[in-house]
Amino acid sequence: MNCSLEEFMQYIEEEDIKFIKLAFCDVHGIPKNISIMPNELEDAVTNGIPINASLIPGFGEDIYPDIYLHPDITTTTLLPWRPENGKVVRIFCDITLQDGTPFAIDTRNVLKQAVKKADDSGIEFLFGSRIEFYLFKTDEEGNPTKIPYDNAGYMDIAPLDKGENVRRDICLTLERMGILPINSHHEAGPGQNQIDFTSSDPIKAADNVITYMSVVRTIAARYGLYADFSPKPIEDAPGNGFHINVLARRRGSSDDVLTNAIAGILDHIKDTTVFFNNSVQSYKRFGQGSAPSKVSWSGENRGQLIRIHRSRATAKDYAQLRSPDAHANPYLAMAMIIYECLDGIASRTELPEAGTTRADLPSSLEEARSLALNDSFANGVLGKELVTAYCR
Repeated sequence: MNCSLEEFMQYIEEEDIKFIKLAFCDVHGIPKNISIMPNELEDAVTNGIPINASLIPGFGEDIYPDIYLHPDITTTTLLPWRPENGKVVRIFCDITLQDGTPFAIDTRNVLKQAVKKADDSGIEFLFGSRIEFYLFKTDEEGNPTKIPYDNAGYMDIAPLDKGENVRRDICLTLERMGILPINSHHEAGPGQNQIDFTSSDPIKAADNVITYMSVVRTIAARYGLYADFSPKPIEDAPGNGFHINVLARRRGSSDDVLTNAIAGILDHIKDTTVFFNNSVQSYKRFGQGSAPSKVSWSGENRGQLIRIHRSRATAKDYAQLRSPDAHANPYLAMAMIIYECLDGIASRTELPEAGTTRADLPSSLEEARSLALNDSFANGVLGKELVTAYCR
């Protein structure tokens, strides 16, 4: 919503919006929010809303007693599952210190800075996502169990696939919120589902991931189910991936920069894996099924870290990074991809032969954290303060 503050306040009144959720994420990408009434919105946009940073993990404990949320009104979205009378909207926020300085651990701003560097370099990025999740039954008190909602397999149909109506409602809700799903289907695991949505600019793409996961959990709960995005919910079943599609192109030119960009990712991915895989479960998923465990690429093999596709719609190549899972902070994951791609493009790093293994991915969260903490590239592009907070 691109409009002046005065026009925006008029919109709030005309649409009978009574509740405004100011949304942000902690350093690990876990959504947080504070709700305000419409009479507080103008002051929030002008001056920001103070919150206690010391109570949010990774936000500096007692170093930053107060930080300020500044609503980005261009991200305003009606929440379709809330009442029609007295509507509720959600607005993503920028975070600053009291003096207006950007907060170093505001990962959404970190992504904005990565996009700015790409713009300054004349490189444009688009990201798309493919995020898998399991649906589990809940007990009489509404607590999640480990009983899958169904025992269907890959692309099975109803009645074997019991998640068909859930996915339909998720897709329709996303569409009402301005996010366009491409397709949805049952995945290979019992109760496992997948929804793909269209590519967009990096900031919107990361915002969409946060929205998507919120919608999935909300709609699943309406059906009395629990949506589980964790990397390995069932030990002997396929894990959940957060596959990220990457398109990189030089603005105003037909130069092929994607191969250099992919080479940049391959160069840095081992040391920065923790920004894509941030749980103990993440490393139990690696090497299982089609989840990668080695640093390599291919145009065909789904088990490779990066797979290069040709888009039918645009006839352009794009890369799919297959190692991430949904425990990643999407803002940090996409920022790191941009920085790695820009490094490969600037250095004109050559892509190795398809199928060549450059290295193994880390085998544990502890190893991945250690590599990131000691990686000069990660500390240089993200800032040592953020890397330390994330890996703490």
